[in-house]
Amino acid sequence: MSMAVSAAPARRFLAQHRGVAVAAVVFLILLAVVDLISAGPLSYFDISFLASGGATSALAAIGQTIVILSGGFDLSAGAVISLVNVVLAQSMDPADMEASIMLWTAVGIGIGMATGAVNGFFIAVLRLQPIVVTLSTMFIIQGVTLLIMDKPGGFVSPSLGTFYLGDAITGYLPMPIAVIGVVLLLWAWLKNTRLGTAIYAVGSDMEAATAVGVSTVLTRFLVYVIAGGCYGLAGVFISAQTGSGDPLVGNPLLLSMFAAVVVGGTRLGGGRGGPLGSAIGAFVLMIVVNILLVLNISAYYSTIAEAAILLLAVLAGSISESSTLAQQLRALKTRLQARRAGTLVSQLPQQDRRLALAPSTKAIALGTPPSFLTRNAETLRYALPAYICFVLVVLVTQFWLGNTVLNPGYWNSLIVLSSFLAILALGQGTVILTGGLDLSVPWTIGLCGIILAGMVKGSDAALLYALPAVLLLACLIGLINGLGIVFLGLSPIVMTLATNGLLQGVALLYSNGTPDGFSSPMLRWFMTGRIWIFTPVVLFMVAFVVFAVALLGRTAFGRRIYGIGNGVRAAQLSGIAVGRHLVLVYVLSSLCAGLVGVLLTGFSGQASLGMGDDYLLPSIAVVVVGGALITGGRGHYLGMLGGVLLLTALQTFLAGTTLPYATRAILFGLVVLGAVIALRDRRS
Repeated sequence: MSMAVSAAPARRFLAQHRGVAVAAVVFLILLAVVDLISAGPLSYFDISFLASGGATSALAAIGQTIVILSGGFDLSAGAVISLVNVVLAQSMDPADMEASIMLWTAVGIGIGMATGAVNGFFIAVLRLQPIVVTLSTMFIIQGVTLLIMDKPGGFVSPSLGTFYLGDAITGYLPMPIAVIGVVLLLWAWLKNTRLGTAIYAVGSDMEAATAVGVSTVLTRFLVYVIAGGCYGLAGVFISAQTGSGDPLVGNPLLLSMFAAVVVGGTRLGGGRGGPLGSAIGAFVLMIVVNILLVLNISAYYSTIAEAAILLLAVLAGSISESSTLAQQLRALKTRLQARRAGTLVSQLPQQDRRLALAPSTKAIALGTPPSFLTRNAETLRYALPAYICFVLVVLVTQFWLGNTVLNPGYWNSLIVLSSFLAILALGQGTVILTGGLDLSVPWTIGLCGIILAGMVKGSDAALLYALPAVLLLACLIGLINGLGIVFLGLSPIVMTLATNGLLQGVALLYSNGTPDGFSSPMLRWFMTGRIWIFTPVVLFMVAFVVFAVALLGRTAFGRRIYGIGNGVRAAQLSGIAVGRHLVLVYVLSSLCAGLVGVLLTGFSGQASLGMGDDYLLPSIAVVVVGGALITGGRGHYLGMLGGVLLLTALQTFLAGTTLPYATRAILFGLVVLGAVIALRDRRS
């Protein structure tokens, strides 16, 4: 009896720290695998090498974990690491071989905390969505980073590498492990303070935390400051590793960062988990990549492995919410049943259901029809600012560069350049209307463009079968996103981010790192030829805009999308098949991205790796600038089109000035933040 009683606390402890325990067991198993496949037994040098390789990701994952515990997301983490790296590399004196370790570490941490304070201000004080804020600041920081250093180079003092890559205790304790240990000890102290308790409380239930007197604004602000400090320290560490600067060094870390957090047992959504598991998760991912390399498997599989681990870990975590197998099966069955249309309004007779779903139609039938301005007052309120700003940019362009307003060539070029974002606006905009976000756009564009060029190889005949095949592939990508989000219950951010990583790996494997092939003459003519004074794609865009407006504004599909965005539960009670429509939304988004990949290939004549990277933020920016609410339920395609014209005209104007290329990313990020602040729902 006493043994059973004594075993109860141990079971509770294991239940509370199950994620960390599982991550630790997986880490030890992988370590044993490395020892098995290596030429000799693992030595202290091998352990030290592994510690150095995973330390940057572990430090960044610790910061990301603290944000996620509070119920947030931080997409700017990788950009902050890059910024710290280039600042150090650009500022250090090559003649100073013994730079102050503490000074430059403080500089890196300070830069990270400053960027975290910016994020915290917009998220905590102005109460904006963490996703759109950190996505915007990510691009702003990337632009600043490129202004500081536009290509790899610079100098980082060897003393930094000697310190951070050396030993804390010679022959026994590598310095990277010691640094991570110190950070985890600081977290252990913080966790037992009022702030630590508040972080978990806010992540579990913000309204309940506010009700019991927790300062949610201050807590959320400090969370991003602390996380920024962790990213800054990660930037210092990677600078010590590389000995130089690279403006893109932090970009690949975002996917592995989220994967490490999930592998470590922290729940996406907040309230449960901790940095210890995330640090272990980072080393798990690093060892998996090393095993692939030891087995002579292409490094291109690394992003695929990270994305797959992220998805599996999230799925395993969601299933393990139930403690028994029977509960898990019942939870899965309930989730699938919840996707079916079902109760209350949907059980009414068909006539009553139509009236319930379209009350405005009933009102019009019983009274005087409202005027056009009355019916579209909200749409005009949020969409008109984009068109007004567009006109102002055109006038400034006319004044600054001349020969614009009355030049048909300017308008033709503007529409051609707008075509890519106008198509993406339909897909990404529809996703946003439902309250989601599609982060797989960049490599859906890239993969579709690369495969099309590789299949066509300059042949018009091959285009006839390559184009349908590529668009079908795009639909398949969207179907995978939709099924993961709807039927597996994965977060849209996590699912599409993981899909983006998978697509990147597939594109690298397909092209072997160097895409070949080029556009067919027909596709090239479609994007650059002439019919009278217009490029053929201009005529296509006129038809596309008509289709997009009709799809969202004149069809049952469009009305149901708005219904889902305004409330999933209410939409279900109204008889809308929410799951099916969400899947179709992500299929539409990927189809639009695949079509953009095709058109970009025709426009440039060939495909390239990363050809879609410049379209992620703009695809979201045009939707938000056009008056759509980032949390869903509000927006109109004509408003999004106004955002497309505004950003494209702005980009065209900047291209005619002497401003550096990096300013475009900064400007886009500022425009999005400004639009979100100006057009946000005042009730939020």
